[in-house]
Amino acid sequence: MSPQLVAQNLVFGLFVGSNYGLAAVGLSLVFGVLRVLNVAHGELLMVGGYVTFWLFTLTGLDPFLSALVCAPVLFVLGLALNYGLFGFVERLDEETKIKNSLLISFGLTLVIQNAAQALWSADERSVSSSLVAGGTVVMGIALPYTRLAGLILALLTIVALHQLLQRTYFGKAVRATAEDWEAASVAGIDVQRTYLITFALGAALAGVAGTLVSIQYSIAPAVGIAWTLKALVVVVLAGLGSIFGAFAAGLVLGIAEQISVFILGAAYREVVGLVLFLLVLVLRPQGLFGSRAR
Repeated sequence: MSPQLVAQNLVFGLFVGSNYGLAAVGLSLVFGVLRVLNVAHGELLMVGGYVTFWLFTLTGLDPFLSALVCAPVLFVLGLALNYGLFGFVERLDEETKIKNSLLISFGLTLVIQNAAQALWSADERSVSSSLVAGGTVVMGIALPYTRLAGLILALLTIVALHQLLQRTYFGKAVRATAEDWEAASVAGIDVQRTYLITFALGAALAGVAGTLVSIQYSIAPAVGIAWTLKALVVVVLAGLGSIFGAFAAGLVLGIAEQISVFILGAAYREVVGLVLFLLVLVLRPQGLFGSRAR
């Protein structure tokens, strides 16, 4: 096994892992703050992919630029979903909240998936960017510009989220609410508003991830469940509620899968991810980046 070939697989693992990480961050954010497990997160990603596709098809807008439109659209959709559905479970005890949110989001998954199929058929769609066509080779390692741009967009999104949560009043409210919503409420924080915006922000992150999926893979009404499962694996690897650890865990999973493809073959790609998932559950139940106690 040549070092150059190993490096090539590591680089492509980072490209794939950045998609996993970005898809998982929104799910982790919502669960970490609201304690709501939204298994329709992949369907929001799918909707984001279709927004990108139709913007490209109808207006010719480059798909990377469409992220600037896709995120606000999914943010508004997230506001509507939280206000109309998930807001009813936010003040329940944690165990009941998780159970009820699972039921709601499973139903929402079926509704969005069937609506997408009725509107746009079951055909797979994808888009390509003219701004970042082609690629380059650095020290014998192939670097497609589309993949590089996707990695950069994912990193910029995570940096922007970090700045929002660390340097703004809203970010302080989110962190306080995640720690203890009752104490945060006593301190004067509008917990309901924090929940509302946090859920919408998670949907916006899913929209950006959907943009990358529509460019680097393909979208169809049925892809949501696959990305939900991938995001759940990454969230568990990182540790439930570990927001920025989720992105790092996505990179770890992407690299592990890519190396497994090189060594064992493509047939074992998903198996390696599940084995890693089980090992973390057994050896470090709090996740790679989680703490043993909140």
